[in-house]
Amino acid sequence: MNNQPSTINQDQYKQKMQRRKEVQEQRLAEKNREKGLIIVNTGNGKGKTTAALGMVLRSLGHGYQVAIIQFIKGAWEPAEKAVLEQWQGQLQFHAMGEGFTWETQNRERDTEKAIAAWQKSLEYILNPEYKLVLLDEINVALKLGYLDVSEVLEGLAQKPADSHVILTGRGAPPELIEKADLVTEMTLVKHPFREQGVKAQPGIEF
Repeated sequence: MNNQPSTINQDQYKQKMQRRKEVQEQRLAEKNREKGLIIVNTGNGKGKTTAALGMVLRSLGHGYQVAIIQFIKGAWEPAEKAVLEQWQGQLQFHAMGEGFTWETQNRERDTEKAIAAWQKSLEYILNPEYKLVLLDEINVALKLGYLDVSEVLEGLAQKPADSHVILTGRGAPPELIEKADLVTEMTLVKHPFREQGVKAQPGIEF
């Protein structure tokens, strides 16, 4: 049996790519409307906040006003904050958590901090001057019951039609996933801490 891959000549390849181009152009022509998105990055794998920060950088590059509110990792003072300070005129950054929940060990205070972070978030979500609002680790606050899902959904429903909101963190509730326009689940396959005992490192985790 001949297991050699099939080959096509240059003319056949060109025709194939031309057909693909026509299909893509047709799809783009049919789907050309714009809409402000509710975006959820969740799952047990790494990269949820990192992916969101990529969108933040693109928005800043377009000259948009952006706000970031951190719900859990506030005590870390992450390196990202130092870099993003270059855009002080465009970016508002609020680190409102005091660290991970196992660090604080105070549910009442964690709840108060999460509610305060949500109230601050609403100021930007409802402000039409802000094109993108990142709610970092809010899914964790929702999962742990520090925030009411219905209250968050009610707030998201009031955002301007052309603004985007990103919600990150593992354990995003089903109601939020149902409401979102774009949902990405990061899947954990391997992790150096779990398999090799490698600790969190600068430039990788923070």
